[in-house]
Amino acid sequence: MTKIEVRVIDCHVVYLGGDEPSFLMLKRSPNKLYGGTWQCITGKIELNETPIQTAVRELNEETGLLPKNKWTIDQVNHFYEAKEDRMNLIPVFGIEVDKIKVDLSSEHCDYKWCKIDEAMQLFTWTQQRNGLRSFYQMINSKSEKLNLSKI
Repeated sequence: MTKIEVRVIDCHVVYLGGDEPSFLMLKRSPNKLYGGTWQCITGKIELNETPIQTAVRELNEETGLLPKNKWTIDQVNHFYEAKEDRMNLIPVFGIEVDKIKVDLSSEHCDYKWCKIDEAMQLFTWTQQRNGLRSFYQMINSKSEKLNLSKI
């Protein structure tokens, strides 16, 4: 029977210091799984770690950045791994940072801060585009949803 697991997270990183939000995009190193693709912060949930703890840890490990604000995004990404017969459910988070200097880990070979349109074009995975779109709408609307989703 197909396994259903919550084992990884997606996390969109935003810098709000300019005239419009800038989103951090990371390019996977060529020698890594999905090498050459652009992505948000991703990572595996460790034993006894909550998904938001994973997002904060991965943010720091992959970029050297620390969160200023954290939110849950009202969607759960998903994908099926045929080789493992596993359905993955992926909690999605948004994190605001107050610095733009990134110290990349070996997992990534490049990064860039992008406006929403460029970031959306760089993503390979539809689910990550959908998560970013939801996060962008939350930030731009400044609705009660932003306050209700804050961690």
